[in-house]
Amino acid sequence: MTFAVLVQYLLPHRALSRVVYWATRWTWRPWKNFLIGQIVERYKVDMAEAAQPDPFAYQHFNAFFTRKLKPNARHEDGDPTALISPADGRISQAGRIVDGRIFQAKGQDYTAAELLGDEEAAAPYRDGDFVTIYLSPRDYHRVHMPLGGTLRETVHIPGRIFSVAPFAVEAIPRLFARNERLVCHFDSPNGPFVAVMVGAVLVSSVATVWDGLVIPPYASDIRRKSFAGQGITLARFAEMARFNMGSTVILLLPPGMIELDALQSQQTVKLGQHLGRRPLPND
Repeated sequence: MTFAVLVQYLLPHRALSRVVYWATRWTWRPWKNFLIGQIVERYKVDMAEAAQPDPFAYQHFNAFFTRKLKPNARHEDGDPTALISPADGRISQAGRIVDGRIFQAKGQDYTAAELLGDEEAAAPYRDGDFVTIYLSPRDYHRVHMPLGGTLRETVHIPGRIFSVAPFAVEAIPRLFARNERLVCHFDSPNGPFVAVMVGAVLVSSVATVWDGLVIPPYASDIRRKSFAGQGITLARFAEMARFNMGSTVILLLPPGMIELDALQSQQTVKLGQHLGRRPLPND
């Protein structure tokens, strides 16, 4: 075990995340400009894409981090049968869910039931497909709909807040099924699908367009919230949620719903990019 991985087990995750939550909302100009400047310089953030291209014009660091893009900065793939990328980032892994198990990295895997916190909810995805996308600090941090769908339920699952950077994903068993996360269940005309917003160290803050800030507060037990019958329907490419700082989003799809493209680990993707397509009757 490397020192960096050992530290992940020893850190007081929630205490640090609470401190960072408030620190990234402090409006004192020297402080917020220092933080913003560090990220822009270190990660070469392309501010030309932002609706407000001046990084120091934002009220605080989190406003900068969750910044809007210019209206034409991203484009939805024109194929109406396409599954599109819900975010900017890199493909961590993608492929088939094998007998209910999802590949994490280098011999690591976890079950869909662990990820969703429910054996019954995981059953439709037992031999389906998954896409895991890692958002780094340089990326656009709003998550959009990969398919059109109607929200059925969210499940806030408590857990650790390990880093989701590649070094941790390769070393920490079942990491995505252990971190605090928000599971969003949707129904579409072609079947159900799931988008899982996974928290990470110094982050674990998630807001949705239908419910506002959901995490924090952090959960001590599983919290379910039904949206059945409320008519919360979002079109493909519409904004659905955001990470207050970076993390990972995982998509689960039932068998046969989507034929994934040949996605490669660490492949860069952009919001709206073609990730796969719905098979047509004559395919």
